[in-house]
Amino acid sequence: MKKLFRLIAFAAAALSFASCDLTLNPEDEVSPEKYFKTESDFLLWSNQFYTNNFSGAGLGSTTDVYISNGVSAYVTGSRTPETQSWSFTALRKINYMLEHLDQCPDKGVANKYEAVGRFFRAWFYFKLVRTYGDVPYYDHVLGSTDPDIYKGRDDRGYVMDKVFEDFDFAIANLPATWESLNTRVTKWAAMGFASRAALYEGTFRKYHNMEDAEKYLQAAARYSEQFIKESPFSLYTTGSTPYRDLFVADNAITQEVVLCRHYDTSFGVFHSLGYQIGFGRASLSRRFINHYLMADGTRFTDKEGWETMFYREEMKDRDPRLAQTVLCPGYIQKGSSSVTPCEFYSWTGYEPVKHVPAAGKCVSSSDDTDWILLRAAEVFLNYAEAKAELGTLTQSDLDITVNKIRARAKMPALSMSSANSKPDSYLESCYPNVDKGANKGVILEIRRERTVELALEEPDRSWDMFRWAECRQCLQHYVPWYGVYIPALGKYDTSGDGTPDVEIFQDESGAVKIKVGTKIQDVALSNVTSGYIVAYSTTDYGKDWDDARDYLWPIPAKQRTLNHNLSQNPGYVDGVN
Repeated sequence: MKKLFRLIAFAAAALSFASCDLTLNPEDEVSPEKYFKTESDFLLWSNQFYTNNFSGAGLGSTTDVYISNGVSAYVTGSRTPETQSWSFTALRKINYMLEHLDQCPDKGVANKYEAVGRFFRAWFYFKLVRTYGDVPYYDHVLGSTDPDIYKGRDDRGYVMDKVFEDFDFAIANLPATWESLNTRVTKWAAMGFASRAALYEGTFRKYHNMEDAEKYLQAAARYSEQFIKESPFSLYTTGSTPYRDLFVADNAITQEVVLCRHYDTSFGVFHSLGYQIGFGRASLSRRFINHYLMADGTRFTDKEGWETMFYREEMKDRDPRLAQTVLCPGYIQKGSSSVTPCEFYSWTGYEPVKHVPAAGKCVSSSDDTDWILLRAAEVFLNYAEAKAELGTLTQSDLDITVNKIRARAKMPALSMSSANSKPDSYLESCYPNVDKGANKGVILEIRRERTVELALEEPDRSWDMFRWAECRQCLQHYVPWYGVYIPALGKYDTSGDGTPDVEIFQDESGAVKIKVGTKIQDVALSNVTSGYIVAYSTTDYGKDWDDARDYLWPIPAKQRTLNHNLSQNPGYVDGVN
């Protein structure tokens, strides 16, 4: 492990000669003719691909189930061509390495790092297409006189075909194992990321009425099925709370974790996620809580009076993953022996406990729990969803995917026939774009499972809502960001020990407040002195969402000024002729 971190440090130094200009050769300090000779050279160079192309620890964007301290740009409506920017620097560094593979005398090493480079090029371009749609495709480093500098945008279908060519090469040529903590891409990681990309493209095309949806859904099913049948990964089931334990592990649990970012404070490598969850008032929505089934597999939203249940009542006898994700009555933090009461400090009153480590790590710059980039459970869900959307799902498919995940959670199995015979009306309201086909009920149930199982982790929930064409459901203007239901002003026992933990009262000015000990904060309730806690009092967020425009980001106006062959996405006006 020390060797790995030394390599990362050396890589950072090596990057000092890598120019940020797409058109310049990074030869300022090291001649490329003298570099790219050994595996060490390639390892050092490729270390930057991980930090350039993968996110660090974080809970993601504002959605229908998670409300952050800072509201996302797609929610506020602040995406404009003038403020948007993009960068091809990460791509240029990938292509630069790929162009120097022939300098390595060991062809086995060259082939291995070609697979690494092509994996990251595939991932770079998938993310670019996901954001902008059609984009210019480059598979080489541009020189200052290269005519492709001023090329227009290539069709997203052409680019995605290139993406899967690269993924296929990576799957065929990456090692099956690399190092013990799974911090480097393997053939299994390539399969998993390819399934994620193909599922996105297939469902985006299906729910946005584009051609070739089936082509990409079939690819998603193929990649994920290969992973399920051939990879050594399985669901982690050890201990009483295996689901929770996955996300607070100092060293990733590699039985299930396919790829992660490793942190270690002894090397000065850390994050602050545990601290930010509390300090940043990370919040989960009532809609998210409603997705969880009862422990016996029945629907919470079929229970009488579910809409107005108070916190303690609604948390009873639910899917065990709820108490491993959200602060519920009886919650005990890792490393503690006492119950932490819910004080309704978050924007909604529902506070995450997923990713929250022992108290000693919940301070700024001290959290070194590993961040999961891909785990087997997601690939299982990708397979089930792709097959359901294709109309080829069987009960056997569910049994090797969704039902394994439910079994780990000690939840009853999902029956395909039961789900399709009576689709959940609550889920229908959450995902109104799911059509009335024979698989409607099971598609909704797979979305429930994905929402619950993958909450607050990669891939960001917002991208699910983009591909499903459901982003209106994320915006306060259309669907209020509701939290805990408060029946009336008064004192409330949230921990169940018989002692009030919070008081909801109205001050002399008529403002409603929450009091915990001597700490007092404002709170907005949907009916002023009762009702749901409202995350933000304004309903302006997401106003006038345009389905024809807002599912893609604008092409940066600055880039269109430099390159007039770049067209703009529909609905965005930037004044560039």
